[in-house]
Amino acid sequence: MYSPSYVSSEIGGVEDRIFKVISKSLNIMSKLHIRGLTHSFNLQNTKLNVLEDLNFKVNEAEFIALLGPSGCGKSTLFNIIAGLIPPESGAMFLNGEYVDSHTDAFGYMQQKDLLLPWRTVLKNVLIGPEIRKDTEEYVRSKALSLLSQLGLQGFENSYPNQLSGGMRQRVALVRTLLCNKEFLLLDEPFGALDAMTRTVMQTILLEMWGKKKQTVLLITHDVEEALCLADRIIVLTPRPASIKSKIDINLERPRCTTDISYINLKKEIIDILTLDTNQVFSMN
Repeated sequence: MYSPSYVSSEIGGVEDRIFKVISKSLNIMSKLHIRGLTHSFNLQNTKLNVLEDLNFKVNEAEFIALLGPSGCGKSTLFNIIAGLIPPESGAMFLNGEYVDSHTDAFGYMQQKDLLLPWRTVLKNVLIGPEIRKDTEEYVRSKALSLLSQLGLQGFENSYPNQLSGGMRQRVALVRTLLCNKEFLLLDEPFGALDAMTRTVMQTILLEMWGKKKQTVLLITHDVEEALCLADRIIVLTPRPASIKSKIDINLERPRCTTDISYINLKKEIIDILTLDTNQVFSMN
């Protein structure tokens, strides 16, 4: 006779294996699947709910923009996807495989540039290849080419404290691209840039994405940026964040900002965000 505890353990193990097999079959067509993701923080002995039952999929080579009120948990979501913090509950699948720990599949550009102050611009952007022990000359040539393309030619030997905030952000973007990952997490990559430079950078990013077809998740507070770049926009609710709306952008690139379909989409998204922003301030 088997003990009840043994039988229970065996049943649990079978259920877990069945769960993973079914999950893999359900997620095989998506690059990334976030399912039931929930997270909270302890803030001064009070539980702060940040994410609540988030569910969405990202397809191969898709460009998705995340919009939502400030402080709703977008950066926390990226930290969980990148494996920097474990979720309280929920699951994540990458290429149909269940992921429960850090994976090196993501190139993550955070809001802060996080440049190392003792390294030059060139040495900062080469830190990824250096960690991979990829010191081939073509990597250095590629770095110099990207720096030039992003308007940083002549600053290769400068240090971070000699650069403006916008220049530092561009260096951080080059560093992220040189990590050569199949999936990019970009947290407000152009937030520190002036309007004209931002427009140029958006065009450059689209050109690079068009060539390499990496999968991209972009956090932005700029509705026009989301409309210009994304295949799809996911709008999050105020904290705790859940999915409020998923909007397909079925407009040819480059997007025409005077096109009536573009204008209608922009109005629709702004109306959603305005309502949520008013709710946030009302709650506060």
